[in-house]
Amino acid sequence: MVENVHFLPNDPPETIGRKLLRCNLSDLAAMGARPEGWLLTLARPQNLEDEWFEGFCKGLKEDQKLFSLSLLGGDTTSTKGPLVLSLTIIGSVLPGQAITRTGAQAGDGLWVTGTIGDGALGLRALQGHLSDPSGYLSARYRLPQPRVGAPLYGLASAAMDISDGLLQDAEHLARQNDLGVEIFSAEVPLSAAARHCGPQWLETCLTGGDDYELLFSVPPEHEADLEHTGSLGTVLGQVPVTRIGRFHSDYKGVRVLQAGGTPLTFQKKGWSHI
Repeated sequence: MVENVHFLPNDPPETIGRKLLRCNLSDLAAMGARPEGWLLTLARPQNLEDEWFEGFCKGLKEDQKLFSLSLLGGDTTSTKGPLVLSLTIIGSVLPGQAITRTGAQAGDGLWVTGTIGDGALGLRALQGHLSDPSGYLSARYRLPQPRVGAPLYGLASAAMDISDGLLQDAEHLARQNDLGVEIFSAEVPLSAAARHCGPQWLETCLTGGDDYELLFSVPPEHEADLEHTGSLGTVLGQVPVTRIGRFHSDYKGVRVLQAGGTPLTFQKKGWSHI
């Protein structure tokens, strides 16, 4: 994570380290893996005081206890540029039980955990572009909720976490399986705080990124049970799950449809690393 790219310079140091760790934990969660430990590399600008690092370490200590893992090693260096943090997470999974991005079939449902768009709206709120009176959206941007422990094995045919935006990552999942996927915009779960922002922020919710929710495909024979329970258990407690679309073999890419079936178009689908 790079200062002014993945976090703001005035973000509390207690949340910066926790966000770094939690973003990586989210990748493990998407594979159904258990976290074992982590390594940290840090490039420190000279203007960072010891008090900043005290807060940074305090937050990391709290999350280490919460997720039952420990620091294994790493490296530090100085830099004349912005603060740069790099974390490598190590996890384990029983042989043959890792959930990958491949395995989805035409007819599988597309499901998500939690709510979508809070992180992207939280960033806009911290930048002064919208109101966030409760602070909920800002907190969701600064402190993701990785769905570690979600029992995906035997349920999901493919999975990944949402970091680059719902539409962008749904297209990643479709492309990995040589399929198309349709998303019903009215079914995408939004928090009360996100809905309060108004429909003009829908595009931001669907393309903005920083959700760190799970995006996964579920075969039809498993969907009834998932609809009945309506949630999955995680280390952080029960999290609701919602079917937002379905995979198809008659086209490629991602389509977004309104309630009446009218397609929606957006300027971009999300963050691209290319």
